[in-house]
Amino acid sequence: MSRGKHFNVAIFVPHVGCPRQCSFCNQHTITGDAGQPAPEDVKESAYTAFRSLGDRVRQAEIAFFGGSFTAIDRAYMESLLQAARECVKLYGFTGIRVSTRPDAVEMPVLRLLQAYGVTAVELGAQSMDDRVLALNRRGHTAAQTVEGAKRVKGMSFSLGLQMMTGLYGDTDQAALETADKLIALQPDTIRIYPTVVLPGTGLEDLYRQGAYRPQTLEEAVALCARLLPRFEEAGVRVIRMGLHAEQEVEAQAIAGPYHPAFRQLVESRIFLQRVERELSKRGPGAYEVSVKPNCLSTAQGQRKENLDRLLQAGFRVRLLQDEDVPEKGFVIKQERNL
Repeated sequence: MSRGKHFNVAIFVPHVGCPRQCSFCNQHTITGDAGQPAPEDVKESAYTAFRSLGDRVRQAEIAFFGGSFTAIDRAYMESLLQAARECVKLYGFTGIRVSTRPDAVEMPVLRLLQAYGVTAVELGAQSMDDRVLALNRRGHTAAQTVEGAKRVKGMSFSLGLQMMTGLYGDTDQAALETADKLIALQPDTIRIYPTVVLPGTGLEDLYRQGAYRPQTLEEAVALCARLLPRFEEAGVRVIRMGLHAEQEVEAQAIAGPYHPAFRQLVESRIFLQRVERELSKRGPGAYEVSVKPNCLSTAQGQRKENLDRLLQAGFRVRLLQDEDVPEKGFVIKQERNL
């Protein structure tokens, strides 16, 4: 798959195949749909996406999310995969992606996925700290994530991993260590989800009892601004940060760092840190900072927060747009007329 923009035709199978409900999980809130998809639903979603994407369909996968896909009833799983395979051949999608548990990828099911043309397998690792996994009722260990990842890569699937920040019992340091351990597994893609307290979960009970304090939005942004460069520098594509911007999540989230544009907040913070480091070498004053036009919003931050923070640090910055500036880069010049 190209390293351009990534698209998913997301088919949600909420909680199907899950042996237990993890402390943080309520897929019905996340997906806004309590029903299970039928093969015809897969075909309808794929056709709608094909009509919408046009040529970009070749950058898109049909993706099964929301449950432990490889642990669901075998006949049901094969019916969904058959429908997806037909759509891949008919419309030109790049492949099929499935999301599952690290302890549900034994060789027989991986061979079955391969037979149906699955191209990517994502494992919900969430943490590589066994204590955190146990506290959040994950039911698998870090060692099982390592073993599962090796089997997935050994069968030549694209390996995706998922991690969460701010879990019950987790710390920033443990999250950074999780990131390093996940990088060591050489995944192709990663998703990072700050923990949000949803109704009907164990975390809701812990939160209301005062036993769990979720991350603030500021804390989650600050941590993820350390995680994102870690993965990118290791050559791992971060294809998602933060829960999907769904009305149901925004309406029902009880606590935690939910934001519909979470990734942009993180990228804005990283930009701010990079610019501030360079300006600090030059000293307080007025500067012009040129960025690519499509990076202007990220550069100035939400409600121009970055410009305000730089001003508080003694740097009066005027942002300019320049197509010749490298993507995500910037050029600094002393502003002499301010």
